[in-house]
Amino acid sequence: MSNQVEKPPKKTTPKATFAAGCFWGVEKILAKVPGVVSTRVGYAGGTTADPTYEKVCTGRTGHAEAVEVVYDPAQVGYQELLITFFEYHDPTTLNRQGPDVGSQYRSVIFYHGKEQAQAARGAIEKLEKAKVFPNPMVTEVVPAGPFYPAEEYHQRYLEKNPRGYCSHHLESKEVRKVLSAVQVVKSDEEWKKELSPEQFQILRKKGTERAFTGKYHDHHEEGVYRCAACGNELFDSRAKFESGTGWPSYYEPIAPEAVRMETDNSLFIRRTEVLCARCKSHLGHVFDDGPPPTAKRFCINSAALDFVSRQERC
Repeated sequence: MSNQVEKPPKKTTPKATFAAGCFWGVEKILAKVPGVVSTRVGYAGGTTADPTYEKVCTGRTGHAEAVEVVYDPAQVGYQELLITFFEYHDPTTLNRQGPDVGSQYRSVIFYHGKEQAQAARGAIEKLEKAKVFPNPMVTEVVPAGPFYPAEEYHQRYLEKNPRGYCSHHLESKEVRKVLSAVQVVKSDEEWKKELSPEQFQILRKKGTERAFTGKYHDHHEEGVYRCAACGNELFDSRAKFESGTGWPSYYEPIAPEAVRMETDNSLFIRRTEVLCARCKSHLGHVFDDGPPPTAKRFCINSAALDFVSRQERC
């Protein structure tokens, strides 16, 4: 019998690639998303090998100014990246973003694999159907090909130059509302790869953590609590209150459509289960003994949540 210690499976960090106008602003926005491991700006979607910024600016290389994102799927889902992408640019202007004009500023999702392609096309279909934007969307959805990193001075440009030019000032809250309703469906094996054992037991197998052991039961920072499985925004810290139960408690969700409720007859009692509306992960239960103005107590497992401070989210 071998006494060799089995190594845990290597954590996967997938990529996502987007183009939405000047890559300085796009990188700044995507780099702030919790769960994003790294970003780099560059050129994608063209026909010229090893392009330079000067060549791309001519519009003759076919490349778009793009941002490559490496993200941790245990902290943020691809759907959240899509929401951020569509929130902060106008996907209805052809070869243009604000004052920046040219094919290098077009709106593109470069997908890495079939799942990303389906998610991207599904998001566009959902936004079009809901008429979130006044004009037809022109965002391209194409396979990710070669990505050529841009010159070093372009990398994290707005961090180095805080007063530098940025044309991305949009924030469409309607985008988040519509796309948060898009369902995330994965197998147990897929969830096991993305969640810790405790998170999997609670979120996917309807487990419960012990009272007073979760990291958020005595947490008072200002911000938003998201689903630890899919990144869906669930509760605002302003609705959090001290219930004395040992679990994080809220008197209402961040929006009615953020969660769903189902009858739970386990443990030989009738309760109301709270689930994430996007991925149907188990969060906890809701009771009728909360404070005004709702008289509700959403009793939620800390392991089912990720927290984003108000400063990080803005």
